[in-house]
Amino acid sequence: MHRYPIKTAALLAKASYTALTHASVAPLIVNSLDDNDVQAHFLNNGILLIPGSNSLADYLKFNLRVMQFGTKRYRMSDDTTDQGASGTMWHQGFLAHAVEIWDWMVENNQRPTYIIGHSLGAAAAQVLTKSWGVPGIGFAAPRPRKHDGPLVNGKLCLCITRDTDIVCKLPGSFHHVGQVHKCRARDSKHRAGHKMKHYSKVITEQQKSGLLRKKWP
Repeated sequence: MHRYPIKTAALLAKASYTALTHASVAPLIVNSLDDNDVQAHFLNNGILLIPGSNSLADYLKFNLRVMQFGTKRYRMSDDTTDQGASGTMWHQGFLAHAVEIWDWMVENNQRPTYIIGHSLGAAAAQVLTKSWGVPGIGFAAPRPRKHDGPLVNGKLCLCITRDTDIVCKLPGSFHHVGQVHKCRARDSKHRAGHKMKHYSKVITEQQKSGLLRKKWP
């Protein structure tokens, strides 16, 4: 199973928002998706990179109110769920986002060996690591699964959360998929800390303190 350095994954997640013009990431891109408000990049090392909402304000404005894919609108309330192919009940907005990426990858005859996502992209990463049976990391990860309990391929995603990042606690009655690593940063009292620059900082702190492993899985 593919292992990847968590700190490097954080750098890629941060770069995902400018991947097409990023000096280090752009040369690695095999294919990119930008359709129906869904973005993703497939790299030549097998990594599927999924950006999301880089600010808490954007997340609250768009993801918590209405997410629109094509002509269909999805609301992030506790009663808006859809059943995935395996029978798992997911938040319908997160599932729709993940399905867009799945279909794009299948159409291009591509299969990832590792998945990295931030925010909305971290929700998709949780769904897709389970679907493909590959490991991944979700930074600032919201909760995409309606029910708790054992799940086939349900331990492949590492969800890295910050204690003051409200996105990681939403939707309230949903659950993360995989292993959750909760970080308490030194500046937790002063920042909501949803952006990747905040996660990169706390990851460095956690690894120096021996609280977070170097690679996942």
